[in-house]
Amino acid sequence: MTADAARPAHAVVVGGGLAGVTAALELADAGVRVTLLEGRPRLGGLAFSFRRGSLTVDNGQHVYLRCCTAYRWFLDRVGGADLAPLQDRLDVPVLDIAPAGGPRLGRLRRSALPVPLHLARSLATYPHLSLAERASVGRAALALKGLDLADPALDDTDFASWLRAHGQSDRTIEALWDLVGVATLNATAPHASLGLAAMVFKTGLLSEAGAADIGWAQVPLGDLHDTLARKALDAAGVRTELRARAAGLDRAADGSWRVVTDGETLDADAVVLAVPHREAHALLPEGALDAPDRLLEIGTSPILNVHVVYDRKVLRRPFFAALGTPVQWVFDRTDSSGLEGGGQYLALSQSVADDDIDQPVSVLRERYLPELERLLPAARGAGVRDFFVTRERTATFAPAPGVGRLRPGTRTRIPGLCLAGAWTATGWPATMEGAVRSGLSAAGTVLTTLGRTHDHPLQEAA
Repeated sequence: MTADAARPAHAVVVGGGLAGVTAALELADAGVRVTLLEGRPRLGGLAFSFRRGSLTVDNGQHVYLRCCTAYRWFLDRVGGADLAPLQDRLDVPVLDIAPAGGPRLGRLRRSALPVPLHLARSLATYPHLSLAERASVGRAALALKGLDLADPALDDTDFASWLRAHGQSDRTIEALWDLVGVATLNATAPHASLGLAAMVFKTGLLSEAGAADIGWAQVPLGDLHDTLARKALDAAGVRTELRARAAGLDRAADGSWRVVTDGETLDADAVVLAVPHREAHALLPEGALDAPDRLLEIGTSPILNVHVVYDRKVLRRPFFAALGTPVQWVFDRTDSSGLEGGGQYLALSQSVADDDIDQPVSVLRERYLPELERLLPAARGAGVRDFFVTRERTATFAPAPGVGRLRPGTRTRIPGLCLAGAWTATGWPATMEGAVRSGLSAAGTVLTTLGRTHDHPLQEAA
């Protein structure tokens, strides 16, 4: 199917998260007329900001790694790379409570040595594992490096079983493998596909020395994913419609598409569905996928974010991770939030939050404030100016064993209809990187369908 030569091809992108914005930009850059529909009053999907009094609050803490080449391209494309810098070198402070009762600091940081020696010195002095456990990590890492990510059998195995078979103790899994895996997969090792876990560790820690260097926004996420993204879309000629939710789509006899919204019907030569998988299932025309109900078998996993504003500075690092406590990762968001009147604003990112996601704020306050005082002595006696939570009950797809066979590719069985979203078969877990990759892939498929060519510098990423 190609558009009439007398008029430019028109594509409708449904969904204004990172996947949809990426697809819209890529299509517009290739000369396609694009309409982007987003049901919310903002862009950015689940990586957004909102106002709470004088604070600008991110709904959750999002980070990326140096190996996230597609998301880094996205930041460059919207003009936001300088606002979300990367560490010069991976350096993760890790706190637990020592047997003597006080906080104990370890670090996961890389040296200038090549893989796998770049982490050797850090692991050799990592206080949260015994000498034997540290030695076992190296052997497991070498075995992990040897796995073939294209082997479909990896998807059917859980990560914890593989780790135990390779000499990893429960403590080692908790203090190292899950420290990274929970944050990147939103699942603990027993509930994570070996295929996705291996992809995370091989790509982030065992490919290049700097691959796992961490980057995060120094401004509110909305500045990047909404304000700058909308500016880039406008400059590219994309028509962006907010508060416009697609209610249905149909394919006409001539192969064109009609997208029905609350207020109008749009004719299009191609459609990209860049919405969550359950929403995509509801919109898919009959025959679009061989087994569309498989989308409903893809589970979801929640993330809870706890926000605490103290009346004084209690943390002198930009972030840390924690062990042996309900607290997982803590970030200083004071500057990016615009906090006024002194003090410090900390954001706790709590993945795999099934036990806490529906708890009342009062219960969460009683649970987390004492834990922060255990980890941060300066918090003892500090006044709490504000305490609130944000909840994403379906934050990510669940990366459980077997999920690989449920994730569809970009291309559907109906020409001109493509899927995008971190839940599609990107090879990545549910991350900003996976979302952008899916948008690039969807745009490339649409362009092929329309008979267009557009060389993208990250074609291999899609």
